[in-house]
Amino acid sequence: MHTDPPTPLNDAARPPVWHATPEADVLRALDSQATGLGTAQAVERLARYGPNRLDKAARPSAWWRLLRQFNNLLIYVLLVAAGVTFWLGDYLDVAVILGVVLINAVIGFVQEGRAERALDAVQALLASRALVLRDGERHEVDATTLVPGDVVLLESGSRVPADLRLLRCKNLRIDESALTGESVPADKDPRPVGAGAALGDRLCVAYAGTVVAVGQASGVVVATAGHTEIGRIGSLVSAQPGLATPLIRRLDQFARQITLLILAVGALTFLYGYFVGGQPALALFLVVVGLAVAAIPEGLPAIVTITLAIGTAAMARQRALVRRLPAVETLGSVGVICTDKTGTLTQNRMTAVRVLLADATLQVTGSGHVPEGGFHRDGAVIDPAAHDGLLRLARCALLCNDACLHHGPDGGWSLAGDPTEGALLALALKAGLDLAEEAARTPRVDEIPFESDHRFMATLHHDHAQAGRALCLLKGAPERVLGLCVRDAAGQTLDTAAWQARMDGAAALGQRLLALAECELPAGTASLALADITPRFTLLGVAGLMDPPRPEAVQAVADCGRAGIRVLMITGDHAVTASAIGRELGLRDGQPLTGEQIDALDDAGLNQRLRETDVVARASPEHKLRLVHTLQAQGVLVAMTGDGVNDAPALGAADIGVAMGLRGTDAAREAADLVLTDDNFATVVGAVREGRTVFDNIKKSLLFVLPTNGGEAGLILLAVFAGLAMPVTAAQILWVNMVTSITLDIPLAFEPAERGVMQRPPRPPTEPLITRWLLTRVLFVSLLMMAASFCVFEWVLSRGGGLDVARTAVVNMLVLGEIVYLFNVRHFTASAFTRETLLGNRAALWSCTVIVVLQALFTFAPPAQALFGTAPPDAVTWLLIATLAGGIFLAVEAEKWLLRRRGVQRL
Repeated sequence: MHTDPPTPLNDAARPPVWHATPEADVLRALDSQATGLGTAQAVERLARYGPNRLDKAARPSAWWRLLRQFNNLLIYVLLVAAGVTFWLGDYLDVAVILGVVLINAVIGFVQEGRAERALDAVQALLASRALVLRDGERHEVDATTLVPGDVVLLESGSRVPADLRLLRCKNLRIDESALTGESVPADKDPRPVGAGAALGDRLCVAYAGTVVAVGQASGVVVATAGHTEIGRIGSLVSAQPGLATPLIRRLDQFARQITLLILAVGALTFLYGYFVGGQPALALFLVVVGLAVAAIPEGLPAIVTITLAIGTAAMARQRALVRRLPAVETLGSVGVICTDKTGTLTQNRMTAVRVLLADATLQVTGSGHVPEGGFHRDGAVIDPAAHDGLLRLARCALLCNDACLHHGPDGGWSLAGDPTEGALLALALKAGLDLAEEAARTPRVDEIPFESDHRFMATLHHDHAQAGRALCLLKGAPERVLGLCVRDAAGQTLDTAAWQARMDGAAALGQRLLALAECELPAGTASLALADITPRFTLLGVAGLMDPPRPEAVQAVADCGRAGIRVLMITGDHAVTASAIGRELGLRDGQPLTGEQIDALDDAGLNQRLRETDVVARASPEHKLRLVHTLQAQGVLVAMTGDGVNDAPALGAADIGVAMGLRGTDAAREAADLVLTDDNFATVVGAVREGRTVFDNIKKSLLFVLPTNGGEAGLILLAVFAGLAMPVTAAQILWVNMVTSITLDIPLAFEPAERGVMQRPPRPPTEPLITRWLLTRVLFVSLLMMAASFCVFEWVLSRGGGLDVARTAVVNMLVLGEIVYLFNVRHFTASAFTRETLLGNRAALWSCTVIVVLQALFTFAPPAQALFGTAPPDAVTWLLIATLAGGIFLAVEAEKWLLRRRGVQRL
């Protein structure tokens, strides 16, 4: 077990800032050398620091995790209901209630533990084998045996096994997207950088879990296991507590409220009946039990689970996979979406968007590596074949290039090679050039590959059209290429200042720049060396490349604005690039916030800066985590999107984490609540719409279920306080609550979105589940149900009917009242007198048909009569029941009309 951080081995001071320390000093601080450690030293340090693997925290047993699912007040209420029902001898209903409880527990049990799985995914990123120098010789060892001071050798395709301070690099480029979010591999350089450099700017460090794209290097281990950057991120993931979703918080609050109400009303009823009514204590106790059974919405957890599951299926059809059911509703409550840039808001495909030529600046249309699009100047289309300067630049981009574009059988294009070179290749194809034809006419003879030392790539070609002609093509960093050029493509002496001004303008738009040049070499030149690359080139032009925004993301950001949702773009990219993308997306980009500024700001200052911008650049995992916590402290619900290991802590800390399914790491997917299968921000916005619809449908379910419970409880209270016989039995109440209510409630889960669902602000996190207007509707309909049922009860008894007949009539009154009320509640306030409301939900029509059949069996079937104590009413009573049900429907529609007059749109 490692207990000490990798401090300098020869003193007890704090470890140096490795990326700011020269290589010789790093080796000295670690008591190592360029030829590596000795075997004895490695063994001693392994005992001191422990193995290079992430520790696994102790986890609760499966049984304990299952038992924890029952630690919920609403579950307690259901268990009490089951106990009371068992005591009454109604074992069928006991089984139904316990089945509901068990289903909810299993769902929670399966979904729990995502943080532990995220840690497993992070650990899987550590390399299993490593090539090291021990005693001056190369050895392949188990990566878990690496220790600080080991010298590790890297090559193309290697996964970096520990945090390394690079000692030597040759054309080394490392894919750090999982840590920094940058889509382009980072060029590495062993020279030290500033102590305050952001993670993505520490070019002299190779981090554990990243992958070598090209090149070779050697580096000394400066951190292992939990002290690596990836290990530190794993610690951040494990440190994030599980957040209760808004729905869970609201249901818990509702469970507490209804439990207290049931206890208070039950106690009041018992005291009144005993001391005022003079009724026997045992009889009163049975009445209170019936009251509790009536008031408890036993089917509510099942209804919520079914509604969330249907929402989950709807999201899956929209390419959003839900890993935790409550996350469906949470999306509808978010006030801020913190989103990654690369691949989510942008296309994750470098594209040439601008060409600077000697005599013109051209805009390039099309996106990605698809060779479709064209060239424009001031809005006018340019014919590449008629523009010699453009063709010369495009030919250089085509031939001085190692990438390949493949046209697949499905019609799509795929890139093999560097994304920047792929963008240049697509540019050349848009200009009408053919790779095979150009390569045959001007074959490559030799090349100088790109390396970070000279920052360019050069190729030597023989022109078959002019026998013996040798042509050198050059592409690379603009400042390096311009230094090698003496003239432009128009034959004029190079005006470096003018070109620099034009390039600064393109860079300010967030474009990455590559300069392209050519020169003739002596006829017959057969090889190319660095000595041949001297200031004699002709500058063909400069290509501006960027990862452009997705067109649908621009619309999605605008949709978020109309829905009252703020979009905050957080990226590891440079501020200039992030600002340019933010501007195109319609975000506030005037003063982008950087990771360095976040470190320097206190909480109040950070709050202020977050009010001024929607763009955050050069952000580390800690920065993302702090941003999430700061926004949550403002009282808003936060959604966080991400794809890298660096995003996992913030994904876990956010109210809802959204991971990318195509390019996301396992760590990000395991830490998230929602996984997008298309990595598209527009899908997030679609999921928000679905989340709002799901919550509306859950509220409609409450609006439907609670009046039935209220009407039943009111009947019992009225009977106690009036000294009458009980209008319904406990078994009949459970029939209504667990069979008819749930069956009729399920169609509400299929309801489409309310009109204007994305034109209203998100719900405040503190808004209760039972709002003032919703409670008003529940009380109003409960009184209607109670009055109609009591009227039917007294009607049957007054006409000489038996108690069994009267109770059967009451149950049928409640059920028919539910059927008509189902069509009232399909819309919160909109009128039900429309064809869409009455006939538009097939599930509602089918459920009503099923309930009519079930109710007929309940009323007329001898087994049901024996089980529930029912007896069929006469025809006149059925007519009265139908008339009163119609009256309930009209009364609720009148109340909705009054709400519309007051401007109330939702409850």
